Amino acid sequence: MTDNKGPLQEPDGLADSESEQSFQRLVLESRDVRDFLAELAVRAASRLSVSGNTVHCGVTVIRHRRPQAVAASDAAAGALDELQNGFGDGPCLTALRNRTTLLVPDLASEKRWGPYVRAAVEHGVSSVLAVPLDLAGDAEAVLNLYSSRSNGFTAEDISTVEAFAHQAAGSIRLILRITQLSEAREDLSAAMQSRTVIDMAIGAIMAENRCSREEAFNILTRASSTRNIKLRDVAASVISSISGEEKIPTHFCD
Repeated sequence: MTDNKGPLQEPDGLADSESEQSFQRLVLESRDVRDFLAELAVRAASRLSVSGNTVHCGVTVIRHRRPQAVAASDAAAGALDELQNGFGDGPCLTALRNRTTLLVPDLASEKRWGPYVRAAVEHGVSSVLAVPLDLAGDAEAVLNLYSSRSNGFTAEDISTVEAFAHQAAGSIRLILRITQLSEAREDLSAAMQSRTVIDMAIGAIMAENRCSREEAFNILTRASSTRNIKLRDVAASVISSISGEEKIPTHFCD
């Protein structure tokens, strides 16, 4: 984690080079998307908090059509995000679905989201600000900011968080794409490993039974189906029974 003096931009200007560089450093320093979002939440909460008005910030992400609280500035923010996700509705989820900033200045007079609002008030929340992150289809996420004061967010606060969210979104998209490339590489490596093991097992069966490659492959697939075991695992057991090797090295050929 880096310090809390984050790259929140002033509301009357565009992101300057220092802000952009700060986000780039944060991308390099973060272990993964969750780590980056946690730092994002800490910085947003720190920037908006003033004496007598402590702001809590969480980040909710939609995965498999279900909202998940993935990062928070503190335990209170995490609990508040989970509370809203548990009800399946609320200002932050509405902002996320509509992809637009939503301010609730006074929960006590709010008529929408009845069950959630009552629970949030009981948890000491008086106002909520929700700002979606534009991730260009890579994912869906929203910054959720909570204050114990009515009218806890000013027009300047809204502009500041919107600018912050705009700056952060590009960095998040970069992390997501890096993560996707890493996962694709791991998937390819696993696929090549499986192919190596299966090819070796087919060769062993061909030598043992003096049969064709197609017949050897059919023997493997029947064993996989009969035993309800993955083809790769059946192939590995064949190799292990012959050579005693537990791990089969992967070879790449042009």
